Amino acid sequence: MNEAETRAEHIDPALASAGWGQVEGSRILREHNITAGRLQGAGKRARADIADYVLVYRNTQLAVVEAKKSRLSVQAGMQQAINYAELLGVPFSFASNGEGFVFRDATLATGVLEQNLTLDQFPSPQELWARYCKWKGWTPEVQS
Repeated sequence: MNEAETRAEHIDPALASAGWGQVEGSRILREHNITAGRLQGAGKRARADIADYVLVYRNTQLAVVEAKKSRLSVQAGMQQAINYAELLGVPFSFASNGEGFVFRDATLATGVLEQNLTLDQFPSPQELWARYCKWKGWTPEVQS
């Protein structure tokens, strides 16, 4: 299965099932430009950095999800997702080959958590929002 098929048949349904794009205030930005691409001279730019998905809740970017074709490991897109998350200043990164997800949470005071998730374990907008608010020192109910 190529990357587009992996996204359409596995990742998109997993995100929808978790509530992304379904829960009020949640959005999925697909093929989201992270950078415009480095200037190379003569008005030309290098290839832009484009995240497969950026997850938004309450007008706040929370996570980056990178998809890879099914013949690659579930971990294959993780470094790319981490790089994009760092560029955007978001703490959550995910990678998937359609068989499951690798989840990285950089909000913990004790260090970074990285764990494998099944497709049906993808966190909801409210779950990631609660983790994000805790990281920021916010009360989730008060923020909008």
